[in-house]
Amino acid sequence: MSTTARASIHVDAGTDVVWHAITDPATIARFLYGTEVVTDWREGSPIVYRGEWEGKPYEDKGTILEFIPGERFVSSYYSPLSGKPDVPESYQTVSYLLAADGDGTQVTITQDGCADRAEADRMSGNWAMTLGSLKSVIEEA
Repeated sequence: MSTTARASIHVDAGTDVVWHAITDPATIARFLYGTEVVTDWREGSPIVYRGEWEGKPYEDKGTILEFIPGERFVSSYYSPLSGKPDVPESYQTVSYLLAADGDGTQVTITQDGCADRAEADRMSGNWAMTLGSLKSVIEEA
C-alpha cells in the first residue's frame, strides 16, 4: 500500500506569479536547490531534473501528465537516488496545485507512491522546505 506525502503553503502573490515561478527554469533553480529543469511543458513530454544532492550528481526524470496553466502541473517522477530500478512501478506522481486564496495563492505539492508513512513524512518535510524556499523567492522579488 502506497502513501502520499503532502505539503502546503500560502504565498502572497497571485496564481499567475506563482505559476511562472514553478514553470520558469531560472526561478526553479532558485527555489529547488540549483536544480536544472529541462522540458517543453507539454502533456506527454519528458521532464528532467539535473543537479547535485549531498555532493552527488543526479538526473531525475518523468513525464508531464497534466499541465493546466495557473492551476495544476502533474508529472510522473523517478530518481535513481531512490535505489529502486527504473521500471514503471518505481515512478511516483508529483502534483503542484494552485488555488487563489484571498489576495494570494495556496500552493500544495503531493507525491504519491511513498513506500510507507516514514517515507511520506520525510518527503512531506522536504516539500515543506521547498515550498518555504518558493515563498521566499516570490515574496522577495
